[in-house]
Amino acid sequence: MDEVERTDGHEVGESAPKASRFASFFMAGFECSSHRRKDGVRLDLIRATSHNLHALRDYRACAELGLRTIRDGLRWHLIETAPGTYDWSSWMPMVEAAQSAGVQVIWDIFHYGSPDHVDQGSIQFIDAYASFAAEAVRVYRSITGTSPLLCPINEISFFAWAVEVGYFPRVGPNKRGWFKRHLVKAAIAGVRAMREVDPACGFVWAEPLIHIAPRDRTRGERRRAENARLGQFEAYDMLLGRVEPELGGSEDVVDAVGLNFYPHNQWYINGPTIPMGHHEYRALSEMLIEVAHRYGKPMFIAETGSEGSGGAAWLHYVCDEVRAAIKLEAPIEGICLYPITAYPGWDNSRHAEVGLFSVIQADGTRRLRQPVADELVRQQDLFAPNRTR
Repeated sequence: MDEVERTDGHEVGESAPKASRFASFFMAGFECSSHRRKDGVRLDLIRATSHNLHALRDYRACAELGLRTIRDGLRWHLIETAPGTYDWSSWMPMVEAAQSAGVQVIWDIFHYGSPDHVDQGSIQFIDAYASFAAEAVRVYRSITGTSPLLCPINEISFFAWAVEVGYFPRVGPNKRGWFKRHLVKAAIAGVRAMREVDPACGFVWAEPLIHIAPRDRTRGERRRAENARLGQFEAYDMLLGRVEPELGGSEDVVDAVGLNFYPHNQWYINGPTIPMGHHEYRALSEMLIEVAHRYGKPMFIAETGSEGSGGAAWLHYVCDEVRAAIKLEAPIEGICLYPITAYPGWDNSRHAEVGLFSVIQADGTRRLRQPVADELVRQQDLFAPNRTR
C-alpha cells in the first residue's frame, strides 16, 4: 500500500441522516499536528495558529456559524514530560473552553507527534501510548463528567507511509508494512485501555480516501494501480479484525469511519495528480458508496478543504457528492472543514489560506473568508432547508 499512503453541521434535513452521534452535520477541524519533520524541527500547529491562546473565541466563532462539532487534538509531546509523568496544562483550558462555548469536540489523542523520550518504533511505544490515552480519558471525565468522543490515532495510513519513505523521521525496522501494523497494535491497545477507564467512550477515525489510476491500459499496470488503490482499506480492515486478526482488531473498535478527502487525493500510479473533470477522475459519491458497502458503518468526511481561491468551489463539489451518496443510502453523518483556519505549511511555513478563518489579526480576531462562508450557508440550507438560523 505504499503508493496509497502518499495522501496527505447536525441539522437533519430531507437528504441528511436521521440520527447522528455528532452535534452538527457540518464540522470544523483545527490543525493539530505536532510531529518532528525529517530535519528534526518540531511542529506545533496549535501554537503556530495561536489556537492555544484563542480556543474559546475560536470555538464560539465556529458555533455561531453552525459548526458545533469540532475536531481538535492533544499535544502528547507537551503533556508527557517524562515517562509516565503528565502535565495537562496545555489541554485542560481547551476542554474548559469547549464546555464554555457549548461545542462537542472529537479529540485526536495522537496526531503524529509523540514525546522525544518515546521511541515510536519500539514495543514500549504501544504501552506508552495506551497509558497516555487512558490517563487522558480519566482527566477528561474529571473535568467534564462526560464520556469523550475520540480519534485514537490520526491517519494511520498516511503516518505509516510518511515514516516508510522518510518524509517523517524513520523509526523501527526498514520493513514494508511493519510500521502500519505497529500503529494498528498501538491504536487497539489504546482503545482497550480507554474503554477500561470509560466503557462509553466513542471512537471515530480519520483515514485518507483516495483513487489511483493506471498510466496505461496494460494488464500489469492496471493490476498495480488497483492493488495500490485497495491498500487504502488496510488500516480499517486491520482495526476491524477483518484481516490479520492477530493484531487484536474487532468490530467494536470503530464506531464511525472517517474519510479525509482533498483535491490531491487522486493520482496516477507513480505519477501526477489527476485533475477534476478528467476521465480518470473518480466521483467522490462513487468512492463513498464503495466504503459504505465495504464496512456498513456510520461514516463522515473527517477532513476536506482546498487552499486558496478554490475553497468555495471545492466545498460545493464535496457537498453535492455527499448528497448523491446519501440518496443511495450511504450512512454519512457529517462533513468536517479542515483545517478551519489558515496555517503555516509543514515543509516551508508558507501561508496556507484554507478553511473559514484567517490567522489572528492585530486586533486579536480572525477574518472570515466570505466566499467559503457564503457557500457553507448555502449548503447548510440544502442539507436542512427547514432549519432556523
